Amino acid sequence: MIPSTLEILARLVAEPTVSRTSNLSLLDYAESLLRGAGVRIERFAHPDGSRANLWASIGSEGPGGVVLSGHTDVVPVDGQAWSTDPYLLCERDGRLYGRGTADMKGFVAAALRAFRLAATGPLRRPLHLALSYDEEIGCLGVRGMIDALAQRPDPPALCIVGEPTGMRIATGHKGKLALRACCHGQEGHSALAPNALNALHLGAAFITALHARQDELSVNGARDPDYDIPYSTIHAGMMHGGTALNIVPNRCDIDFEIRNVAEDDPENILAGLKADARSIAVAHHNRFPKACIEIERVSGYPGLNSDRGAPVVQLLRRILGDDAPTLKVAFGTEGGLFEQSLGMSTAVCGPGFMDQGHKPDEFVSIDQLSRCDAMLERLVVELRQGA
Repeated sequence: MIPSTLEILARLVAEPTVSRTSNLSLLDYAESLLRGAGVRIERFAHPDGSRANLWASIGSEGPGGVVLSGHTDVVPVDGQAWSTDPYLLCERDGRLYGRGTADMKGFVAAALRAFRLAATGPLRRPLHLALSYDEEIGCLGVRGMIDALAQRPDPPALCIVGEPTGMRIATGHKGKLALRACCHGQEGHSALAPNALNALHLGAAFITALHARQDELSVNGARDPDYDIPYSTIHAGMMHGGTALNIVPNRCDIDFEIRNVAEDDPENILAGLKADARSIAVAHHNRFPKACIEIERVSGYPGLNSDRGAPVVQLLRRILGDDAPTLKVAFGTEGGLFEQSLGMSTAVCGPGFMDQGHKPDEFVSIDQLSRCDAMLERLVVELRQGA
């Protein structure tokens, strides 16, 4: 008997798979559902063995298959005021509450059920399932699996990333570079502060430069009206420096990001920021020749920019209805990695809404899960017919 999506989701939510922690128990459960009926399963582990990606396939091993992609990690609940246990699925007023229900264990549960359904009969085109780890901290975990798949012949043709879109077809999202500016000054006693170089002041000047570049992008940068914010953005999220009030700090770190529309090259934006950093430091070199602002890459992922006529969009329109709306989403996904590294036609479509994610009392509606189940059932029919 095939368990319901709700039953599977309850098990998935019960696994506290916060990023950087183990997801192996969740994968064990997923494998217990997938084993048999010709399903082929592989894992691609993190170097320390604590967590892994899972790749499952059913049907012929030839080209032309469809990938259902989801991540297993969730954001922490620390400091959030939940009205229910975040790791115990709670149904109330047509909603299912729990950490990860919207982002994105709801889709993972529906995909596991769809795999069980696909295993009940032959497929003329293969179906694949990709479950990743550490997506929430920069789409880090999936890369090992993608690198391995890139070495194989006949990759799947299409990829559906099940992030929450309200079951609408998302054809794009911005790319992201996560960066750290390390500002190096010279320490000294605060009573003699003018004789030292305050790294926090260097950092403040760099943040001013970030703001100026952002203003320039908002006025003269490339624009894509499909986004709520139609231009590329630069954002400083954290600034750290100093150890005591009476010490002029010699180091300040600023974590910032670039989110770019497809028409903007993030490397060009970064080059401008590096020039700003050099200019800020050089202004102090007469007195402090070692002053510098070094910019390090922390993480990043490419954007997704599929055409509305792309093969995966055509497939989704067939199984959702020709009137299914398309949009571009503000949040990032692993979709750009599947598209650019493996050449798959990729779109994002899944149950729930991202504005419910990452918050206390996160939920997905039962109606949204039902609509996702119906979409995946129609996908299985397509694969049986070889359409």
